[in-house]
Amino acid sequence: MQPQITILMATYNGARFLPAQLDSILAQSHANWRLIVSDDGSTDGTRDVIADYARKTGRIELIDGPRRGATANFLHLIMQAGSQDWIAFCDQDDVWKTDKLARGVAHLTLRNGPAVYAARTTICDEDLRELTPAPHFAGPFGFRNALVQACLPGNTTIANSQALQILQAAAPAADTAGIVSHDWWVYQLMSGARADIHRDGAQVLMYRQHPRNVMGRNDTASAQAARASMLFDGTFAKWLGQNQIALEAAEDLLTSENRQLLRQFGHLLRAAGPSALAKAIDIGLYRQSRTGTAAIMAAALAGRLRTPSD
Repeated sequence: MQPQITILMATYNGARFLPAQLDSILAQSHANWRLIVSDDGSTDGTRDVIADYARKTGRIELIDGPRRGATANFLHLIMQAGSQDWIAFCDQDDVWKTDKLARGVAHLTLRNGPAVYAARTTICDEDLRELTPAPHFAGPFGFRNALVQACLPGNTTIANSQALQILQAAAPAADTAGIVSHDWWVYQLMSGARADIHRDGAQVLMYRQHPRNVMGRNDTASAQAARASMLFDGTFAKWLGQNQIALEAAEDLLTSENRQLLRQFGHLLRAAGPSALAKAIDIGLYRQSRTGTAAIMAAALAGRLRTPSD
């Protein structure tokens, strides 16, 4: 029997692009799915588009979002899924390839215990003209990486029911902590719990770029420069602190080894200079490239991973 996938879509003023995305969901070769859409107070006709598709299909539920941004909306959605469901995160402005769900299901059905699947995207312009494949990270994927880098694109991620139960147990704390990125948090929590993590090299969706993207592509020189500036201007340190608070509140879900690593990382976030660098090396923090790892180490030495004191 094909597992039921509960697709979780967060929307806000996405009426222009929603029909193409909804049509691509309807065209999925894996047909056992339902869609929950949490709308964050749209004023552009988004709710009308969703309501129309809901009437036609009978497989779409529209609910009210918390109106605190996309990350809070996705955390809210996680709690709406049944504990035995599999889930797939969904953005309002992408277009899925027909085998998007099927590829994830094919991998996850072979796994025992909590498992998540993610893949690659095709970066497109506003009119879905293909620009380039998104970067592909080959791994390894683990908690030492997840603490300092987001590697699972949320719009491609599928989680089985065992993974969902872990996410649901931890989501309230993540919401309270004000984490900036639900997909980064998923990677941290899943790797910390030692779930099976797989990142497929296949391109499973068209990732539309437009001025209102919440995050957008990260492969251009300007995007990389912007992210580098966040690493050294205190923004990244603030994010690390929020993630740390969320994970500490859910540390009983992590393995004993990763609970210890989390405590060590907490000490690093209060340190600076040579002491912070020594702790980063001792923990074994790494990113998916040598230059990325070097940047993290340089930021630690410069005191830029230190979270602001209250």
